[in-house]
Amino acid sequence: MNASVLLKRPGAVATIENGEHTGTTAWHYGDPLGEQRAADTGGAIFDLSDRDLITVTGGERLSWLHQITSQHLLQLPAHTGTELMVLSPTGRIEHHAGVYDDGTTTWLDCEPGAGEALLRFLHMMKFFTEVDIELRTDWAMLTVTQASLDLAQPHISEVPPAKYVAADVPSIPTSSYPGGPHPDGTPGWRRRTDRFGKATVDLLVPRQDLDATVDSLGLPLAGTWAHDALRVANQAPRVGIDTDHKTIPHEVPALLVRAVHIDKGCYRGQETVARVHNLGQAPRLLVSLHLDGTDEHPPQPDTEITSGERTVGRLGTAVQHYEEGQIALALLKRKIASAPETKLTVGSQAAQQ
Repeated sequence: MNASVLLKRPGAVATIENGEHTGTTAWHYGDPLGEQRAADTGGAIFDLSDRDLITVTGGERLSWLHQITSQHLLQLPAHTGTELMVLSPTGRIEHHAGVYDDGTTTWLDCEPGAGEALLRFLHMMKFFTEVDIELRTDWAMLTVTQASLDLAQPHISEVPPAKYVAADVPSIPTSSYPGGPHPDGTPGWRRRTDRFGKATVDLLVPRQDLDATVDSLGLPLAGTWAHDALRVANQAPRVGIDTDHKTIPHEVPALLVRAVHIDKGCYRGQETVARVHNLGQAPRLLVSLHLDGTDEHPPQPDTEITSGERTVGRLGTAVQHYEEGQIALALLKRKIASAPETKLTVGSQAAQQ
């Protein structure tokens, strides 16, 4: 994917890839901690134009996606968003996507670089279903914090207890994100998720209009450093960074509650979801860590986490937060995750839940 036009803004420093500032979006725009503060307290714009976008059209689109993913989509109203997962036959997370249906098209947005694999899966599962599936590079996403509150608050259903009564679990998406067209009539849509614990709205805009849209919003830009800081502080994980190839939904409660309908059956991997929910426990849990900050640079994802001589987990995103210092998300063995007093080591740093 080509670099975002917003990288031409004054002060923009590209994200780091393979040790070089060669990413397609901005790591920061000259004031990384100030950008965090603005996004957290006053409002800011995140450039998520590197996320891959897929459209699904056709009258059977929602019933088809309902059959092959973890979310209950049959009752998804027009101009509403949610989240879904694609699981492996053994229940491991293969894909996670945001969802928005505008009445004629279902939009899926997923991690940068994950779109081709998700597209292949969807085509593989199409068979004779009357849907058209397309990877879209002509559109781009922004996320705005402290956004206008003319959209209603999202609704997130509670995960039911083990051995629940099916009648107590409504046949609706577990997360419902109110949305709609842009108020000024420009192409695209809005979707309110509040994923950072405050009013947070995703915007879909034509890629050619990124610059003009940012100017019209009248808020400062904030880079991926600030985005990661708010994500980690609010335990909002990214699949493929804060998870690994073995992760199952119950290990990541923040994704489970938003993207998995516990009572919906007959999709790939559902047996694992039901078995763990009703009969067992997830072997690991995603937790938040505080690092001691003795190393100026936060450790990289996939760094081993140890307790004494034992490896007890893997690190996800670690970031310098403007108030909390170095914080991180990590997958820990359940026994360790349940003992927050356990002393941990991440790279050269001490860490604790």
